[in-house]
Amino acid sequence: MFWTLMNRGNCIIVMAKHQVLGLCVTLVLLVSSPGAGQNWPSFRGPSACGVAQGHKTPSQWSVSPSKNILWKTPIPGLSHSSPVVWEDRVFVATALPKQGESSLKVGMYGDVEPVTENKPFSWHLYCLDRNTGGIQWDRQAYEGKPKIKRHPKSSHANATPCTNGNCVVAFFGSEGLYCYDMGGNLLWQKDLGVLDWGYYLMPAAQWGGGCSPVIHERMVIVQCDVQKDSFIAAFDLKDGALLWKTARTDVPTWSTPTVYAAQQNSQIIVNGWKHIGGYDLQTGKEIWRMTGGGDIPVPTPIVAHGLVYVTNAHGRMSPIYAIRLTATGDISLKGTETSNEHIAWSYPKGGNYIPTPLVYNDLLYCGSDRGTLSCFEGETGKLVYRENLDPQGAAFSASPVAADGKVYFTAEDGKVYVVQAGSAFKLLGVNQMGETCMATPAIAAGTLIFRTRQHIVAIAERNQSK
Repeated sequence: MFWTLMNRGNCIIVMAKHQVLGLCVTLVLLVSSPGAGQNWPSFRGPSACGVAQGHKTPSQWSVSPSKNILWKTPIPGLSHSSPVVWEDRVFVATALPKQGESSLKVGMYGDVEPVTENKPFSWHLYCLDRNTGGIQWDRQAYEGKPKIKRHPKSSHANATPCTNGNCVVAFFGSEGLYCYDMGGNLLWQKDLGVLDWGYYLMPAAQWGGGCSPVIHERMVIVQCDVQKDSFIAAFDLKDGALLWKTARTDVPTWSTPTVYAAQQNSQIIVNGWKHIGGYDLQTGKEIWRMTGGGDIPVPTPIVAHGLVYVTNAHGRMSPIYAIRLTATGDISLKGTETSNEHIAWSYPKGGNYIPTPLVYNDLLYCGSDRGTLSCFEGETGKLVYRENLDPQGAAFSASPVAADGKVYFTAEDGKVYVVQAGSAFKLLGVNQMGETCMATPAIAAGTLIFRTRQHIVAIAERNQSK
């Protein structure tokens, strides 16, 4: 009998052939890769789902005095870019002025005037050791005066990096798209021109970008809905060559695209105002589209239970849509419709303005920028409960993440609200990070990794840190 072993990523294929009978038997053995269960490769983790499995995570901690704090590393500059993790590496981006510090105005307010900064900045990508927080390398991607202004609540480095374990991609908007190997060597860079994200009704109000890049197989995908010539594009991960580029007719948006890569109905899903939709992964050809929503879309689409969940809010509408993955063509709701052949259910009001929602087990959690938590049955849209995370009120820009039966909501003032997952609202704890928190945390192997105003902080139960 002859045996043949082949390694195919996270599985081993074993083929046995009997010499006399000629029978052939094939076994597929699933094995864990070195980073299985501990990688958080892009904004909100794999497919932007925001969920980590397989490890205990804490509900209580303290930065000062230190309790369940593994390490705390200062990072200079101002950035709302989230940390991403691959095995023992953590990647974060930042933008820092050559002199002084950047101002930041948080909380709930309606000021749309941008911040003008004529001084030089430098844009950086950092690699940290996940176990110790030590900085392994720091690479300056670009230096110069910012090409566009920013919102007073924004930064010049909002986009979260992405990685596949072989390379890491950082997107700095008008300052370019950069790809490094895991050792910090620059592989390629692309100048995408001046990308003017801002309020479409007031073109002078430049706010800075928010869309993060996404890696899928051999391509890196970016969505650039700006004041003029909006597009979604895919670049070759090997050398940055343009693979395809599809024009979009939409106003500026700040949502990261989501890749759904199953055998059937695979697609790139994007939020929008004039154009929520799905695109073919290989060609960029439109699969489906719809209109109708808030006119400043920020949350990223997520996929669960065979549905795409899209929410946005501003202007006259704040919808929640549950769209079937089989959707094709123009699926826009007409008149007073709340569902159709392609939309399983929807609500015209109650959607999120900034935070991306989360599906954990069978429930959809929508945490608003004002701290209202709405919990729905994911498949039917039935409201399970609606509660305020803080009776005193709080502002939220970070998106929720979940692990170990808990959902974590991070407020701008640094408070982290830990809610027990399930059909009854139960607040397990409120933890203070001690600094402003605008970025969505990452979770890797039981470790919560937060980006505060000035630090990266790793948190875990002490007996779960290894």
